[in-house]
Amino acid sequence: MSLASDARPLDPKELKDGEDIQALAKGGRTNFLGFLLRLAARIPFLIIAGRWYGAEALGRFAYAVIIVEFVATLATLGLKRGLAQQLSSTDRPHVHVVWDALLVAAIASAVVATILAMVPQLMFPNSGINGLEWLLPLTIFALAWSDISLAALAYRLDIGATVRARSIIEPWTISIAAFALAFYSLRDGLIISYVISMAAALVASIWPLLKSFGLPRGWRPRPSSLFMLARHNVPLAAADAIEWGSRRLDIAILGLFFSPAIVGIYYVAQQVASLPQKLKTSFDPILGPVITRNLEIGNRAAVAKQVAQVGFWIIAAQAAIGLSLGITGEGVMGLVGPNFVGGNGALAFLLVAEVVAATAVVSESALIYVARHLNLWISLGMIGIQIALSFAIVLVMRNLDLPLIWQAAGPAIALAMALGIASILKARLLSQLLGAPVSSWRWPLVWAALAAGSVGYFATQLPEWIELSLGIPAILLTFGVVIWRFGFTSEDRMLFRKA
Repeated sequence: MSLASDARPLDPKELKDGEDIQALAKGGRTNFLGFLLRLAARIPFLIIAGRWYGAEALGRFAYAVIIVEFVATLATLGLKRGLAQQLSSTDRPHVHVVWDALLVAAIASAVVATILAMVPQLMFPNSGINGLEWLLPLTIFALAWSDISLAALAYRLDIGATVRARSIIEPWTISIAAFALAFYSLRDGLIISYVISMAAALVASIWPLLKSFGLPRGWRPRPSSLFMLARHNVPLAAADAIEWGSRRLDIAILGLFFSPAIVGIYYVAQQVASLPQKLKTSFDPILGPVITRNLEIGNRAAVAKQVAQVGFWIIAAQAAIGLSLGITGEGVMGLVGPNFVGGNGALAFLLVAEVVAATAVVSESALIYVARHLNLWISLGMIGIQIALSFAIVLVMRNLDLPLIWQAAGPAIALAMALGIASILKARLLSQLLGAPVSSWRWPLVWAALAAGSVGYFATQLPEWIELSLGIPAILLTFGVVIWRFGFTSEDRMLFRKA
């Protein structure tokens, strides 16, 4: 499964009827490879950060990064997913549209970066500012431009670029840099490493963009078009920010209640749980062009079928990964350091949240084109429920005088509950609008989970190194065999075959 063969530049308008699922499957194969590569790179970073820098430094770093990444999401103005619609509905050269988007993102990035530079306390509310923290706002430009560049490449079904930038170059750069800079400064090493990794990811995104689209010859910025582009994408930008924020809001809430050390432990659990999340979010660029193509020709039944198909793939993959990481949670967290083992409870709920969220995220991939405002209101409601439940659960646990590490799992529980509600509402809304079912649920998921859970139970009875080295692959293999035999149709099996 080479990245090159799965990354052939192609305009989605070239796809014929019946080739959509093959295109989605091709993106799925590449994304799964990207997950494995990202897993291999992310674990070393967490081990280095946890064992060398410590939970307190990691927690301080984590809080600052979520603020930077949140405002960077706002700076893209929804173009990470909205660019596909812009490209599919224009007569202008595509390279001009892409550079319009990059210019808009640069202007927005300059605004939000200036605000953070002027008020750095927004990034470090519970700790002092005494080092190279001023570098962090500069990464907003790299994040926004990288996201838009990769979205443009994904429109041409080039998912290999995303895998290289996000799953190889970015995580391995931050891991290597964190290791080297630990000898320079345990205070600023993580921050500098993050800046270096974002710069490397930007180069890895811009270079294939220039190779695929070419230089913007004859391009002239159009102020009125840029303004209309930004205005048109406000609901989508808000939906993106809410979707991203729902995965980081728990860290922000924890920062209000707990010390940086507790935040650092939770951050490790969140980073482990976010690995399967990449499987579904990385489907957005490949699913967007396919959906917009079918909506243009009025084939809403095909959109429903694609949403259901991709939703099942994502749920199956995330359930397998969630079981393997959740059952062996103590061992996985223990790799980062003995002080992090207590975060396995939060890890379990965060993994459940990722599985529950799959339906909402895939449904939203279509809702942003057919009901963007209704989708936005549902997302806002979900955020409100998450905030209310997070405060309520933490305060109740605090009144019961439960251990702090148990209280810290409260936001993870709230996230799982809020995402479950959002998944039900968004799936029902999309089904009504498309006039066809979009449910991704299949009963073999339960059979596969029971079989994998049984294998996992026996794995936990073994020494920890065997539990991790053999238990995790055994859980994944058991789930995969059962779901392949009883849950996959012929179209599902395209995911593992090359056309």
